[in-house]
Amino acid sequence: MITLRYAAGSDIGRVRQGNEDAAYAGARLLAVADGMGGHVGGEVASSAAIAAVSTLDHEVPEDLAAAAEAGVRKANQRLRELVEQDPSLTGMGTTLTLMLWDGPRVALAHIGDSRAYLLRNGDLYQITYDHTLVQTLMDDGRITAEEAARHPHRSILLQVLDGGDTIDPDLSLRDAEVGDRYLLCSDGLSGVVEADRLRHVLADIDDLEAVTRRLIELACDAGGPDNITCVVADVVEGPGSDTPVVVGSAAPS
Repeated sequence: MITLRYAAGSDIGRVRQGNEDAAYAGARLLAVADGMGGHVGGEVASSAAIAAVSTLDHEVPEDLAAAAEAGVRKANQRLRELVEQDPSLTGMGTTLTLMLWDGPRVALAHIGDSRAYLLRNGDLYQITYDHTLVQTLMDDGRITAEEAARHPHRSILLQVLDGGDTIDPDLSLRDAEVGDRYLLCSDGLSGVVEADRLRHVLADIDDLEAVTRRLIELACDAGGPDNITCVVADVVEGPGSDTPVVVGSAAPS
């Protein structure tokens, strides 16, 4: 029996006044959302998205990818309803990266610039695509990765969940292997800590709680310019974790 062991952590960082990130980790579902939109909009958007998809943790769908996509669309619909109820929330949005598990298979649904990584056999792979302006400039060969990291418009997103009519999440179905370790994170981590540092922490520290603490510590040491949220999960044989963990703006008050 292939299961997950997981941990999650979230930190306000060194600059922000509130936490607009949210994350969920459960036996079937891992998800990270990074909200945006002045006043309390970002916190509302990320927490609403996580609440909307959290029901996936208790379902066993026949079609994993379709269920993951439906979760993203449900979250988007929830944002639309909230804006209709409170027009002051107009303009809020959130990224959403989620993984839905069924034993050895996992569906990945993604929109925005939060990321998912896979550590397999000591190598780290980014398995999501950033929906950002600088990523498209890199794709076109107009800037390098080094230039992208310093680009003044690196925070401009081309896709988010915002309650709009046209969302096009990336979807994929993957095979999980015992020994895999996954990281889902907001750009408060991936934007300031280099991939090689991430790999070292993920490869060298066994305890998942210690991994999340160290990753947050590294982001804070790098200035902590944004909220920092991460979910780390190991694919294991036998009993896994069974108590869901909710952090950030979606955490129970």
